Formats: sequence, C-alpha cells, structure tokens
Amino acid sequence: MVMQLINLKPRSSQQGVALFIALVFLLVLTIAGVSAVQTTSLEERMARNTHDSLLAFQAAESALREAEDFLADNVNTTAIFVDTGTDGLWTVPDYGNPPRWESAAVWGSSSTTSVTVDNNVGYVNEQPRYIIEHVADVTSPQNPNEQGSSYGGGGSAPIISIFRITARGVGGSANAQVLLQSTFGIIF
Repeated sequence: MVMQLINLKPRSSQQGVALFIALVFLLVLTIAGVSAVQTTSLEERMARNTHDSLLAFQAAESALREAEDFLADNVNTTAIFVDTGTDGLWTVPDYGNPPRWESAAVWGSSSTTSVTVDNNVGYVNEQPRYIIEHVADVTSPQNPNEQGSSYGGGGSAPIISIFRITARGVGGSANAQVLLQSTFGIIF
C-alpha cells in the first residue's frame, strides 16, 4: 500500500484570521446588545416620569376643582381670609413679599387644605393640597367690562371678590410635582 503524503503547512505558519474575525464579530454583537439595553432602560424611565407627571397634574386639577367648588358653595364673606392661612384661606401677601405658594413650609403645614383623590387618578405619593388667596374686591363701576345691570339688583353697586387658587399635586414619586392656578370671582 502506497501512502500519499499531503503537504500541510506547519502550525507555526497559520495566521489565526478566523479567530480574529470571530472575536471582532462578538465584540460588535456585545456593543449592540448593551446599546439596546440602555435604550430600553432610558425609554422605561421616560415613560415612568411622564406617567408620574400626568398623575401629579390630574391630582392638582382635582384639588383646583375642589377649591372652586368650596368657594362657590361656602364663601359668603372675605373675613375668613387671614394672614395666617387658616384652613388654606389666605390674604394676599404685601407687595414685594414672595408668593405663598413658593414656600415649601406652606405646603407641608395645616395652612393648606388636603383633598383626597379617588382611584380614577391613580396612586399618588401625597394627597393634593390647595390654598385660596383673597386678591381684591372690585365694585362694578370699577369693572370696565360690565354691560348693563347683569350683576344683580339693588341700588348699590355689587362687589366682586377675586380669589386666586393654587393647587399642588404630587405624582407617583415625590419628584413629580405640579402647581396649577386659577382665578375665581364671586359676586356678593
């Protein structure tokens, strides 16, 4: 039997190109995988923050509507509005003083009114609160928009009391906070 010898290159002369290509390909796949995980994580955080902000907005909106209902149903005098903010009813600070809603101490105290939100809003980290400030009283002759006597009867000019309502809502985390304001007028 005759054996034919095959001339193979010795191992010392092989270059290892296949190993290099496989390692580069593995590196590219690893980078793509890490990038995909980071992108997904970022998108999840963005969605969570948006959800928290919407919860805070809905909670603040709920408190704002509750305060407007309180004004319409319960307030018949401005004497209950004081500088100490009893039950969230304040007078407007003097000119040059910072607004009350900018103080964190106001929101953490009994000088605000808390509103309980229902399950339609969702889980909130803290119940929404509001303050009502008596801004000014305006008589109808001072009101340039009056046309006729639609403000009511009587011989004297009716008084329109102007109130500023500030509501603060907190979302699913304490970092998501929303302040909403409205102006509300009552004719006395």
